[in-house]
Amino acid sequence: MSQDRQLQLVTSVMITAGFDVSERFTLRPRSFDLIARNDGTLLVIKVVAHIDSVSEEVAFDIELISRLLGGIPLIVGERARDAELERGAVYVRYGIYAVSPATLYDYFVEKIPPLVYASPGGLYVNIDGDVLRDLREKRNMSLGDLGNVLGVSRRTISKYESGMGTTLDVAIRIEEFFNTGVVESIDLIRHDKLKAVEAEAKTGSYIQSPMEFLEQIGVRLHTLHGAPFQALLTFDKHTILTGYGPAQKVVKRAALIGNLSQIAKKHAMCIITDSEKEKKIGRTLVISEQRLHKIEDGFELLDLFGE
Repeated sequence: MSQDRQLQLVTSVMITAGFDVSERFTLRPRSFDLIARNDGTLLVIKVVAHIDSVSEEVAFDIELISRLLGGIPLIVGERARDAELERGAVYVRYGIYAVSPATLYDYFVEKIPPLVYASPGGLYVNIDGDVLRDLREKRNMSLGDLGNVLGVSRRTISKYESGMGTTLDVAIRIEEFFNTGVVESIDLIRHDKLKAVEAEAKTGSYIQSPMEFLEQIGVRLHTLHGAPFQALLTFDKHTILTGYGPAQKVVKRAALIGNLSQIAKKHAMCIITDSEKEKKIGRTLVISEQRLHKIEDGFELLDLFGE
């Protein structure tokens, strides 16, 4: 499936599920492709043919953007390694969930959560340890008794009851033996961060950019690599999607940044480095570098947005 077709499919799924979806953009490289919001859930989505093509740098950007926007990162793809992604299975790329378009549809439209996750060696499921323990104890079975039935050690049964995952085959045997479900579903919008994400430190720079100046007035600067906005600014619980550069370049991005900010319910700003003209393009505040340097603190910056 082509990239355009896949993007159209993912957009269609999210709209069918009741999400507001950002406009498509063709800028390359890009760390994400869509932002979607519904009922307080914000998704930052990367759409690829092969999930292994998502680099660590791109994953860093998606994770950072999602965290600062209060959203969930998600990768939607067709293949991993040499095989198609299984329907109903969740894969992981640098700590970010990755699913097929079919699994995306099942979860958000049909309200059917995935049960299986991929890990080296095959497909696995999470066992509800408390349920398994209750079922075993109601049958007056010891750890060893259940282990003998399933063909595993008592120590393994203890690990299952403590939350360790198991293979799909073992899970089926457990459910057939007790004639009830013990497998926990996977919540795609519950993103457990596997690593702390912090903005990269800026060292060795002797030429001050307009973005770096903002840190001197108490605004936190988070630089990005492949997003349509070059940075996210945070101050007093506010987040600003921000682009900068010469007027010709900024004007092309301003409308897109404004659309993304509307979906994310954040502010949007572009800084022009070669002109003193100021205006609004859609939802995006466009100001000059000279005007920016006259701002004394973050609150004055927020005042420009009518706060």
